[in-house]
Amino acid sequence: MLLLALLESAALAKLGAAIGAGIAAIAAGLGIGRIGDSAMQAIARQPEATSDIRSNMIIIAALVEGVALFAVIVCLLCLFL
Repeated sequence: MLLLALLESAALAKLGAAIGAGIAAIAAGLGIGRIGDSAMQAIARQPEATSDIRSNMIIIAALVEGVALFAVIVCLLCLFL
């Protein structure tokens, strides 16, 4: 009985880790898409500020990717530990 409960909790942990990694990847994609959309709108309004807007966009996109990678790593750690 105890073994069955442990196996069920392990399966639920794997399912939760997989769902968490998927949500992190989807959220990162949505965040980067929104960053790109906002940057394109800003460039359309002020074409002379293109280089500043582009560099800020790249920095923010890298930070979003870093957070998403961190979330996926945490989910993988939950999966294997």
